[in-house]
Amino acid sequence: MTTASPSKRRYLPAVILIAVAATIVVAGLVTRWSRADQLREEAQTQDVRTVAVISPSPVEGSALVLPGRIEAWSRAPIYARVSGYLKRWSRDIGEPVKAGQVLAEIDTPDVDQELQQARAELARARSDAALADTTARRWQSLLTSDSVSRQEVDERVADHTAKQAAVNALQANVERLQAMQQYRRLTAPFDGIVTARNTDVGALINVGSSAGSELFVVSDVRRLRIYVNVPQRQVAAIRIGTKAKLGVPERPSETFEATVQSLAQAIDAGSGAMRVQLTVDNADGRLLPGGFATVRFEAATGTQAVGLPPSALIVGRNGVQVALVDAQGRTQLRPVVIARDLGRVVELTDGVSEGDRVINSPPDGIANGDVVRIASAAQEPTK
Repeated sequence: MTTASPSKRRYLPAVILIAVAATIVVAGLVTRWSRADQLREEAQTQDVRTVAVISPSPVEGSALVLPGRIEAWSRAPIYARVSGYLKRWSRDIGEPVKAGQVLAEIDTPDVDQELQQARAELARARSDAALADTTARRWQSLLTSDSVSRQEVDERVADHTAKQAAVNALQANVERLQAMQQYRRLTAPFDGIVTARNTDVGALINVGSSAGSELFVVSDVRRLRIYVNVPQRQVAAIRIGTKAKLGVPERPSETFEATVQSLAQAIDAGSGAMRVQLTVDNADGRLLPGGFATVRFEAATGTQAVGLPPSALIVGRNGVQVALVDAQGRTQLRPVVIARDLGRVVELTDGVSEGDRVINSPPDGIANGDVVRIASAAQEPTK
């Protein structure tokens, strides 16, 4: 068995020390590289924000609901054309009437006396005109024998003409008073219902047409008009022929179908809305004119509104936007149109659809093209 020489035994500790030192250096370098890679990964992870996404959902009752005012198809206040005292009335409120049917009769002694006076004046004027006609004819016959002058004949003819004109004027006055006498009877202008009676037997009747002085009101309620002020934002969805559901407070369990008949085609500067007229059939008389109603316009096809919580909205100088996440995990800012604020949910009519992934509570400073990570249910989004 051979043994190491003394020189080799002398270098053995040095070799061991060098090997240990090399091992320590290599281990340190490996650890440093590993930590650098870990820090790099952590830095990259910090650069990619973690966000929570939600999807828009259909809004319950997204139809346009507006207050409306009900009016009769035709409404005629009946005023007095002659003064006097109410002699009698034959139709009370709520009673149906036909066109031309007498509602009431007025006793008009003043008009009667004026008519008698006018007839007497007409009779006298006719007598004067007849005498003037006879005189003119006689003087014309005398002119042929040169018994009278041409000037005298012309004067007699002119006198007859003037008196005949007076007869015509008085005849017109008699006819006027006879026409005024016809207004003693107040009649219905069309088939309908008496919706107001503001007089009674013996009441003094004065001529007038100011508001509140009508004696009767006749309304045609077989069809009704509904007037609604539609906000400018929703005007484009309303067209002639559009159907709507009508509800009234006195019949909470019933709805009636109304149809848009005409549009004002102008926005009122004061209210920012356009007046829309609808019609509804009322042959059974269940709807009452003069009342208020709730008009519901269903959402048009392809314009179904969706909702998002207010926390998903970004309000800035570019208007109202939401941040969407595409399939590659990049963000896209998209403008939206707010229809109504329902509290917990904001109704949107444009900008997003049900299949979009929208960032809820988007981080500050988020921009188009940013890369984000979608958080799981157990993770909290980072800002």
